[in-house]
Amino acid sequence: MATALYSTHCRSLATSSSSSSLQPSPLSSNLAYLQRLTFSQRFLPSKVSLKSQPQTYQIPVLTQQQEGTVAAAVTPVENGTSHKQLKPDLLSVKSPEESRAEDGFEKDENESSVSITVVGASGDLAKKKIFPALFALYYEDCLPKHFTIYGYARSKMTDAELRNMVSKTLTCRIDKRENCNEKMDQFLKRCFYHSGQYDSQENFAALDKKLKEHEGGRTSNRLFYLSIPPNIFIDAVKCASLSASSGNGWTRVIVEKPFGRDSDSSAALTRSLKQYLTEDQIFRIDHYLGKELVENLSVLRFSNLIFEPLWSRQYIRNVQLIFSEDFGTEGRGGYFDHYGIIRDIMQNHLLQILALFAMETPVSLDAEDIRNEKVKVLRSMRPLRLDDMVIGQYKSHTRGGVTYPAYVDDKTVPSGSLTPTFAAAALFIDNARWDGVPFLMKAGKALHNKRAEIRVQFRHVPGNLYNRNFGTDLDRATNELVIRVQPDEAIYLKINNKVPGLGMKLDRSNLNLHYAARYSKEIPDAYERLLLDAIEGERRLFIRSDELDAAWSLFTPVLKELEEKKIIPEYYPYGSRGPVGAHYLAARHNVRWGDLGTDVDQ
Repeated sequence: MATALYSTHCRSLATSSSSSSLQPSPLSSNLAYLQRLTFSQRFLPSKVSLKSQPQTYQIPVLTQQQEGTVAAAVTPVENGTSHKQLKPDLLSVKSPEESRAEDGFEKDENESSVSITVVGASGDLAKKKIFPALFALYYEDCLPKHFTIYGYARSKMTDAELRNMVSKTLTCRIDKRENCNEKMDQFLKRCFYHSGQYDSQENFAALDKKLKEHEGGRTSNRLFYLSIPPNIFIDAVKCASLSASSGNGWTRVIVEKPFGRDSDSSAALTRSLKQYLTEDQIFRIDHYLGKELVENLSVLRFSNLIFEPLWSRQYIRNVQLIFSEDFGTEGRGGYFDHYGIIRDIMQNHLLQILALFAMETPVSLDAEDIRNEKVKVLRSMRPLRLDDMVIGQYKSHTRGGVTYPAYVDDKTVPSGSLTPTFAAAALFIDNARWDGVPFLMKAGKALHNKRAEIRVQFRHVPGNLYNRNFGTDLDRATNELVIRVQPDEAIYLKINNKVPGLGMKLDRSNLNLHYAARYSKEIPDAYERLLLDAIEGERRLFIRSDELDAAWSLFTPVLKELEEKKIIPEYYPYGSRGPVGAHYLAARHNVRWGDLGTDVDQ
């Protein structure tokens, strides 16, 4: 009998080590899905490179762009249940055997375990995102019955100190508070720490020994999340592969952006990773793909008859992908200056959303079918020219008696830096569905608000009988579909309707799906979804190497031109709507930015 490692509300039931005993969940009987969950029975030596393992053995390694930083912090729901002081039993150190006995886990070699190692556990990303996401999965009963979490970093720390650090960032679901403290205590008992260097095979071998003690002879599956600077990715992957990979289960590695700075550096990183991993073992994470509204994009399009027939150049006039933050680099300038807003946001987050939006209907919901269609979109895109791009950089501005600093005022930013903190671009997809439709992107820091959204502006109604009611501004009569990814998630469609009364006065109104009003359940953080997918081996929301190559080939030429010609960015005040040049860029393509209207906050 296979052991159910995941509850049904977490999308799947896991398998035991024997594929012949696989028991499908009633909710996941699809054959392709079962094939993804099945892993090989072949056992390997415990000390073996990940590269030498069959593709069914994968090693998730998650990485962070810079140790001690978080790209876009998402504030957890505060409910006053975070631990301020750990219980005495959490401060004591127990042997793995005692921990297993206390938790009621007897050794059963037919069962499997999952060991999650957070490499770079002392950094901000680990503390603010990864550990809270893992606890949320445990809180929702989405983690396997037998799991262990290890923090690994250079800092000297005990198990108790790690638990104390982690406990300060844990919060519970707002709709399930009754057993919060108990759940936290149980989770923290599964958290341990091992100190070591990222380039030391000896230190990783010592970690391997500890993991085996906790695994207790069961089939061991291991996930590594690399929350470390990109310059030490390869060292950590090499050591994990050679000294701490699973001997009889899968090993997977989650790698987070940046995936290089251009086509050449990205290709070099991929080649280095594949010296120790197969492609199926590499999980390149883009946390924006884990956001609820981005995942809902394909559902909205492919399961609603009213949208799919309209999803083409015949009815859509333009598509806008907008990302804005209302704060600057805030001391992160050293990292940001090396990459800039184009690499940090546009080449990955926004381009991935564009590919999902514009792709053809995939053969199935299988990860490879979806990623194949995304690659086709990226390869169909017209090379980006400098004329189709505007860059900017925020400058100091005083508002309400408060002076906000310029980008170059950040002490971690080199003096006279030309790195853009704002960029807008017009992109085109040269295929039958989207020929001639401008896809406008803009992303910036220190703007007037914080938002991420997709705006689909439809064409004007031919021969509209009511044009005179809207005057000369035909854009007022244009239907627009808005998908607000964050904050305050919503989907709304702008329509024209008659105002009640005896006259013929028209009004523009919203058909609004406001998530907070419609659904009482808290929306999971993107890291929760992606971590669960990595544990389950679901790759749909992770980036394949050919996707990465196609994305970089689109942006690398214009990035090199910007840097070689030392293009001076247009300066815009901190807290403004960005450079004026962005409006001229949109106007050249007969587009008006949708986030500048009076109804953007509805």
